[in-house]
Amino acid sequence: MDAFYASVEQRDYPELRGKAIAVGGSPEGRGGVVATASYEARKFGVKSAMPSKRALQLCPEIIFIRPRFAAYKEVSQQIREIFRRYTDLIEPLSLDEAYLDVTVDKQNVGSAIDVAKLIKQHIKDELQLTASAGVSINKFVAKIASDINKPDGLTFIGPSSIESFMEKLAVEKFFGVGKVTAAKMKSLGLHTGADLKRLSEEEMARHFGKTGRFYYQIARGIDDREVQPNRETKSIGAEDTFPYDLMDIDEMYTELDKISQTVANRLKNYNLKGRTITLKVKYSDFRQITRSQSFLQPVGDLEIIQQTAKDLLLATSPENSAIRLLGVTLSNFQELQPREKRNDHPDQLELF
Repeated sequence: MDAFYASVEQRDYPELRGKAIAVGGSPEGRGGVVATASYEARKFGVKSAMPSKRALQLCPEIIFIRPRFAAYKEVSQQIREIFRRYTDLIEPLSLDEAYLDVTVDKQNVGSAIDVAKLIKQHIKDELQLTASAGVSINKFVAKIASDINKPDGLTFIGPSSIESFMEKLAVEKFFGVGKVTAAKMKSLGLHTGADLKRLSEEEMARHFGKTGRFYYQIARGIDDREVQPNRETKSIGAEDTFPYDLMDIDEMYTELDKISQTVANRLKNYNLKGRTITLKVKYSDFRQITRSQSFLQPVGDLEIIQQTAKDLLLATSPENSAIRLLGVTLSNFQELQPREKRNDHPDQLELF
């Protein structure tokens, strides 16, 4: 989806259309980061994960909007219903992004490009939003293609074009290559896919560990990962980025109680209990830590999750800290009854 959160806000509130808006952050510049910026704001250089103070400097007229995650999730479900008209092989990555395998399409359209066009049109007609699609023979190339002609784009990269496309691609555009890895690659003289192809698989592994073997494959456009509509759930969590930095311990506890409630509800929905509770803390200077506690027996009760999260936070000495984000996650699951006996259909969970 194109600038998903911001686009939903502009759709639902006509007075925001055509204006530079940021979902998340703080209008006073006191703290918080931008979750999504409208394209009007992006023209000024405002980006996701940018501190609100910097966004204000770049675009003084920017309008900060408090996120409405329930609304975004509802729209996300509507989008997935459109997907299901054409395929049951859907692997969500987040609220606004998914892989679709349309090798066998339910409508017998016969062309992946035409399926993408139809889905985009349905989203525009029924939801008044725009999406960008990438079409190719595997997940990696399709994802890269989806980012090329945003917004409202459609890019097809066929088998005969993949090799030349990957050779020209800058390393920072490769899926899974972050700033640190990109900097390391460039220090080794690796700037494009063509540069990566000069190294053997063993050399890639020596420089980048196990992930180097993955880079070796994708530099050649090889990605054998299947679209997995029912991936095994390995963790369930929730997190929240605050409109201003939290300084008071009681306020931190209050937010942890809310986040823990969301996690407990999701555990109940998926009929799961976990042995490990993990707390995530991100500070105003973007430093991030995690702290975990494991139990001999699986837990899922709200009170235990809340108290453990608070204990883990207290162990970080939060006094005089400025906290921008808190998150709670449970993992190491035990299912309470066989999956086939349950009425719900597991899907990848989104954090918020």
